[in-house]
Amino acid sequence: MASLPARPTIAFLASHNGTNMRAIVAACRDGRLRATPVVLISNNGDSAAVAWAKQNRLPATHISAKTAGSDAAADAAIAATLAQHGADLVVLAGYMRKLGPETLGAFAKRILNVHPALLPKFGGQGMYGHHVHDAVIKAGETESGATIHLVDDKYDHGPVVAQARVVVMADDTPEALAARVQAKEQELFPDTLKRIIAREIDLDRL
Repeated sequence: MASLPARPTIAFLASHNGTNMRAIVAACRDGRLRATPVVLISNNGDSAAVAWAKQNRLPATHISAKTAGSDAAADAAIAATLAQHGADLVVLAGYMRKLGPETLGAFAKRILNVHPALLPKFGGQGMYGHHVHDAVIKAGETESGATIHLVDDKYDHGPVVAQARVVVMADDTPEALAARVQAKEQELFPDTLKRIIAREIDLDRL
């Protein structure tokens, strides 16, 4: 892959609230992160992420198998939209669909996801949202956290880029743990992108 420019563009994929997208866009716009947000793609046209993007001058588009006609057509449309907007990096901010081979191939080692646990623990299909935090608590773990990883063709499987840890309290509920992990994610993702842009992290070597 070509090396990243000094001020890369970032595209987002989100299905629901896009809270990490919001944190990253805020970091870009207040100067903490030398990057330019360019587009949001959502498989859910009614999502809070789409509404937020439109309110905050970030181009947003709805692409799904339903709008495109098939999973393969949606994959092609996502890859084309990312290319059209000149995306250098792609951030999955709570995107609940598996990416297709065309998008993965076009943006290999440039797609980042955040997972609300310390991978490789508590990852894989079905491990999302409160399912993760419930499993962590039931397993008696003393710590959890957030993991940024590169995306490949398996759920929560690509190389780990960065992690941040959160203590699991003895009386934690999945909701309480989720709130602390999500707060940590919103610090970790912009910071990790900053380190990637500064070439402290080389995605091509992971």
